Amino acid sequence: MNEMTPQKDKFLNDIRNIIDTARTQAVRSVDFCRVQMYWRMGKRIFEEEQQGKERADYGAYLIKNLAKQLQPEYGSGFSVRQLEMCRQFYRTYPIANTVCSQLNWSQYKLLISISDADKREYYQLEAINNAWTKRELERQIHSQLYERLLLSNDKEAVLAVARKERIPHSPLEIIKDPMYLEFLGLERKAAYYEKDLESAIITHLQHFLLELGQGFTFVARQKRILLEDDEFFADLVFYNRLLKCFVVVELKNGKLTHQDLGQLQMYVNYYDRVEKTAEENPTIGILLCTDKNDTAVRMALPEDNKTILASEYKLYLPTQTQLIDEVNSVRRMVEERHEFDKENKEENEQWTGCGN
Repeated sequence: MNEMTPQKDKFLNDIRNIIDTARTQAVRSVDFCRVQMYWRMGKRIFEEEQQGKERADYGAYLIKNLAKQLQPEYGSGFSVRQLEMCRQFYRTYPIANTVCSQLNWSQYKLLISISDADKREYYQLEAINNAWTKRELERQIHSQLYERLLLSNDKEAVLAVARKERIPHSPLEIIKDPMYLEFLGLERKAAYYEKDLESAIITHLQHFLLELGQGFTFVARQKRILLEDDEFFADLVFYNRLLKCFVVVELKNGKLTHQDLGQLQMYVNYYDRVEKTAEENPTIGILLCTDKNDTAVRMALPEDNKTILASEYKLYLPTQTQLIDEVNSVRRMVEERHEFDKENKEENEQWTGCGN
């Protein structure tokens, strides 16, 4: 008589959900109490520090002496370094109601290490909006997500999306170049099959969606497209609820070619003409490759192209120095491209004027 009927099964799941929700709320409540404790400690330390005549020396003495008295009674969580972070926490967030209950102390320790206020606000908002764990927040900071988005967007546009003041209208506001796929665990060897890359992405789909950008949901793998008697298979298909469109991803384990772009354009055209509804926006195509020639990409696509994107992927997360160099290199390329396009436009206008 222990068989579960659909009604009993639903009842059991409801009870489980009540328990799990209560436990989650209890943990969050404890975490936020801890955050508030450290904020109040930082405020009190800062206020006491301001009473010293030689503030720098007095502050160092005050924290060192306080840690010496607290640690024997409360443990290692009240070390000199921890108390210094409490003070920094208060100085970074001096208004109590700007401290969010959805973030824990480990996440705030990462945030207060960011000196740029706009950059810190971006990561704080995105951590809240996407329910990032401490590890996910740390990875996004180390992979310089903010800087990669700024390569194709201005700062106010990036912050406005994070603040939910506007919805992204262009794929460039969401999709990053390069993408870092170190979580796939693939070895950096001379040759591996594209199917291995695809299988690894499916296995680590949650992490891939996080790296891909906001608003993505998985639709299909090896989507079969039948055109008369010919069969084609699109590697991965997603849907983006913010851009309100399908996103077709093709994977290449080598340098991008114009044939690759032509194949992806065919898949995009198919989705535009067969799959999408009148209310949805044009399909976006992303070609993920290990190397690309930006000039060749521009020449292979129409000048007004807004739907086909080529993005490099890396199988490892580089050091901070390497990331900075790479971001600066891409930024210089973007600036040179804009200058090149500007010169071409001016030259065309001059020739047009001569022709008239």
